[in-house]
Amino acid sequence: MATFPYAHATHPQWQMAAALVLAQLRAQMALPACASSPTLALLYITDHYADDAQAILEHLGAELPLVTDWSGTVGVGIACNNVEYFDEPAMAVMLLELPSDQFRVFSGVAPLGLGFEAHTALVHADASTLELGELIDEMAARTQTGYLFGGLSSSRGASVQFAVAGDGNISGHGNASGVFRGGLSGVAFGPGVGLVSRVTQGCKPISRARVVTQADHNVVIALDGEPALDVMLNDLAITLDQPQEALVVVRATLVGLVRPQEKPANPSHQDHLGGATLHQTGSFGSDVVVRHIIGLDPGRRGVAVADQVEVGMHLTFCQRNVHTAKADLMRICAEIREELEPEELPLEVAMAQADRAAEVAALPARRIAGAVYISCSGRGGAHFGGPGAEMHAVRRALGDVPLVGFFAGGEIARNHLYGFTGVMTVFTTQD
Repeated sequence: MATFPYAHATHPQWQMAAALVLAQLRAQMALPACASSPTLALLYITDHYADDAQAILEHLGAELPLVTDWSGTVGVGIACNNVEYFDEPAMAVMLLELPSDQFRVFSGVAPLGLGFEAHTALVHADASTLELGELIDEMAARTQTGYLFGGLSSSRGASVQFAVAGDGNISGHGNASGVFRGGLSGVAFGPGVGLVSRVTQGCKPISRARVVTQADHNVVIALDGEPALDVMLNDLAITLDQPQEALVVVRATLVGLVRPQEKPANPSHQDHLGGATLHQTGSFGSDVVVRHIIGLDPGRRGVAVADQVEVGMHLTFCQRNVHTAKADLMRICAEIREELEPEELPLEVAMAQADRAAEVAALPARRIAGAVYISCSGRGGAHFGGPGAEMHAVRRALGDVPLVGFFAGGEIARNHLYGFTGVMTVFTTQD
């Protein structure tokens, strides 16, 4: 698998941006190390171009006839290697050269068929879709690993998704335009596509993890057998006798929740696709969801959060923190690089490999062919210290690799919907 060509551009007129993107792609496709016969394209646009989504897709599709399948969506910002486009008209395209039997683009008019063995999937979704959580759960259950990665479209105007399936649509929808509103769309990948994915949340725990021992829908009533409100007040060192000061602190506080009984659909893929734990270091795994505190219940001494809470869940209070966010972003990039290029091996593995050094030396090394990064629209450069700062940090940690993505209204990893999160997924190739 060769390196994926990618391009990005900004211009008030989408036609000019598209021309710049096409020129970059063609130049890269002429290079020996880049894919020259792509089959799948990922297309992300900022909401400035949302009303022209159909024209953009048709134009790019006509100029890139080898590409049979398209997927993508709109964001208030888009991410590319070393650059972020916020509040300006921009587009980004990545061309993937994958075997046609190892991916399927799906949408409402091209559902994922039973004949395709899905390993994992990139998912784009509309936040206004009814029962979105259930749809994400259902989609995850249709993959071998139970792992999805993606995000919710974000737009100040039309919320659109791109989905063109080369193997056609269901009967009666043969003339579907490829631009959709509502529901889910994306790309399912087969086991032959190498992927490594990690989640970064960048929140700093300010309390130890506790067990929810009493709950009512979204209200946590007791933690470790103690009134939840009293536990929170003690952990945050605040008192309701000073309501204004307490309100400021509570508004800046979130909760990290995890269902400890959850297991990956295939445990062997836990490390490969992002494991799950609730650490005290800020490196929350993909099973931890961070949610807002939305109210207090003085009568029951409870704390209301923006999610359904169940007895047996683990909960910790946490806060968003720029230093933790940077450190955790660097962590996931380092983990990905270590996954592909381990600097140290366990002693028993090293000794075993030493006995068959010639055989090991002949094995192909894995490297990054391309990457997709989906971050929260509340993160980006502003949260990391300046314009483009988040993507600058990614490039320093991950290297100069082809990368596209968008800033979402919610992020998807595994079967969970997150907020204030970054989801990094790389496609791997072998030399």
